[in-house]
Amino acid sequence: MSKRRINVPKHPGIRKDVVTGRYQALKKIKGKQYSETFESIRDAIHWRNTFDGDRSKTAEVVKTTSTLRHVWNRMKVLHFPSLELSTQRIWERRWEHLSDLGDHHMEEITSTVINRWVERKKKYYSSEEYKAKGRGCAGRCNLYNELNLFNTIFNWYKAEDEFETESSDLFTPIRPRHKKMAFIREPTVKPEQKKITVDAAFKFFSALPELYADLAMLQFFVAGRIGETAGIQISNIYLEEEYLMIKDSISWCNTSKMFEYLKPYPKNKEPRRVHLHPWLREIVERRLRAQKKGCNFLFHVDGKPLNYCTIQVNYRGAQSRSGIPYRGTHCLRHGMATLARRVGGMGLDSVIAMTGHKDLKLADHYSKIDGEVQKETSLKIVEHIKSLGLHDETASEAANVIPLRRAK
Repeated sequence: MSKRRINVPKHPGIRKDVVTGRYQALKKIKGKQYSETFESIRDAIHWRNTFDGDRSKTAEVVKTTSTLRHVWNRMKVLHFPSLELSTQRIWERRWEHLSDLGDHHMEEITSTVINRWVERKKKYYSSEEYKAKGRGCAGRCNLYNELNLFNTIFNWYKAEDEFETESSDLFTPIRPRHKKMAFIREPTVKPEQKKITVDAAFKFFSALPELYADLAMLQFFVAGRIGETAGIQISNIYLEEEYLMIKDSISWCNTSKMFEYLKPYPKNKEPRRVHLHPWLREIVERRLRAQKKGCNFLFHVDGKPLNYCTIQVNYRGAQSRSGIPYRGTHCLRHGMATLARRVGGMGLDSVIAMTGHKDLKLADHYSKIDGEVQKETSLKIVEHIKSLGLHDETASEAANVIPLRRAK
């Protein structure tokens, strides 16, 4: 049977409760044993060093670490300048949920504190009060992103020289169980609805105006992200050599969805070469004929780069008119990744060549075809058994089988 409490290495007289994560400090004074339980190991150490046997003295435990809010503010000053503006804004939105813990000192944020935070947030997002907010407040599926942000803040805190002394004895309070606790409900969009089929894609293209049909078809054939596709520069197109380079990506405002600036690199920071097969060449040449003086964007409206809100309106309208069960702009990238895996002949290598992923696991996620392969394999097995004639023999013998309940 495993022990509920274990001794903490290098800290005699202090034991850790493996279930609650709290620390029990023990001290013997004049033959009498005293004990207290604390949320952090620092509090336990302080109590052992200062307690003199008089419980009437309720000396306040001195906090030796910064608050989570202070660490976050320092992170914004020191680390944010190295991040993309879009990433900064995403983290700011996630911090709004973590700010509940902002006044806690880092040593006070234990796994138990995280437990209570997760339970409180889950209760709120499952409440009628939140559901009544309506438009603009999407139904939450989980709290994974917020937990990931806390880990990011904590890891930065541990690695930053400014907090080196105070953070040396701390360990992240996030446990594997917290991810299970943070689950709220299944997403409404099924995984198969993210991977548009070829016939559905062409129905979708036919329901779009010419500019956005060209944008969607090029996005599909290059398996690109919408920001990278809309950001293709004419100077990166080489018709004679039959290829184009995906080197830039548009950054849209998270709130207004309007164009902000052009990033000089795609999401994975590496440019990607795309062969111009006849269909892609036809799209590129058609867009080049609509080129505006002084505009280097392949896709534009009157010489100005596309706004994400107009792309959304056109894509959603065409998806509705064509009656396909796919939504959003990313389904085209998922769909081509799946198609590349099926017909490319080189498995994940074909997927990576099309999508530009560095991570095999991510490429597998985008192109997974387990359900389709299982269906095709099971049908082939049935056909094989039929070819042996065994199924017909079994069917003819079935009438001669005596049920057990009738046997005497």
